[in-house]
Amino acid sequence: MADDDEDMEEGGADNGAEGDDGADGEAEAEEAGGLPLKKILIILVPLLLLTGGGAAAYFMGFLDPYIGGGAAAEEGAAEGGESHGAAASESGGHGGGHGEGGEASSNFLEIPTMIVNLNSEDGTPRYLRLTVQLELANSSDKDAVQAVIPRVVDQFQTYLRELRVRDLRGSAGIYRLQMELLWRVNQAAAPIEVKDVLFQEILIQ
Repeated sequence: MADDDEDMEEGGADNGAEGDDGADGEAEAEEAGGLPLKKILIILVPLLLLTGGGAAAYFMGFLDPYIGGGAAAEEGAAEGGESHGAAASESGGHGGGHGEGGEASSNFLEIPTMIVNLNSEDGTPRYLRLTVQLELANSSDKDAVQAVIPRVVDQFQTYLRELRVRDLRGSAGIYRLQMELLWRVNQAAAPIEVKDVLFQEILIQ
């Protein structure tokens, strides 16, 4: 029995030793397998950070001064500014040309304000105050029409003095007055053509 107990103790000790050896082997295997992974992570993480940071810096333009992109962008901006300035100058010159043309091509000529007595049916004094502008067919005829303005005014006043207050009522009365004055001014200024008579003021007192 004593021998059996000794054998069992030795067997248990051997098994314990074998168990310890197995645990140590597994730990060594884990350490052996874990070391390369840690090394890989230690190498890869900084590389990924550097790559991501470099890409972000490139896309945000921080690297342009070092790779020549900044100079190209500045040159492009300078060229764009010069071309824009030239276009603005040309536009300004074009506008000036229009302004000069507008002044030179004015076709309007103002007739002095006229105040005439109207033909009153009940004997009450009534007056017409009238200011008109003439629209000429050609601006070059302005001086010629200006020279016959006294004749035009005479034609207008002769006609206006025959009018009655009721002749000037409503839009129809004003239209008839406009057509009569246009016909008379063309008679006085012939052969120069006057396109229209424009009312500036019509006041009946």
